[in-house]
Amino acid sequence: MEEKKFNFWQKWLTWANVMTLIVGLLCAFAGNSFFFDVHNQYSTELYNQGQAFEGDILALKNWLFGIIGATIVGFHLLAIMISENAFKNREPWAFRAIAWALLAWFIIDSSISVFYGAIHNVLLINLVALALIGLPLIMTRKAFQKAEGNES
Repeated sequence: MEEKKFNFWQKWLTWANVMTLIVGLLCAFAGNSFFFDVHNQYSTELYNQGQAFEGDILALKNWLFGIIGATIVGFHLLAIMISENAFKNREPWAFRAIAWALLAWFIIDSSISVFYGAIHNVLLINLVALALIGLPLIMTRKAFQKAEGNES
């Protein structure tokens, strides 16, 4: 793979994870803000007959958004560090680590979301993140296949 193209996709991977990390911060600290209006609207329709969450239910929702946001931040901070170091150096384990972690998250999160009827989470969050982070992985996979061949 041409160096210029690889560098473009490697930086895309880093910045996609930076943007997703910011979403995690917003989720943790601004889960009831306009950033999540659509998601919150679909959630209240699904779980509370369209009525706003209040009292203990709102506190539970805010706590869950807080810990989910923290998990998002941690995952994507790690992905940024891998992208800017081992991935940039074309170490095959870095590609596998990000790809497998992304797929594991997507499959588990999306399956649970579908099971509980929260299709909006798959459409608004999961597919967007999968596309943003998966695209550079698809575009750089050949560079890592060549690197793996050199490891033997």
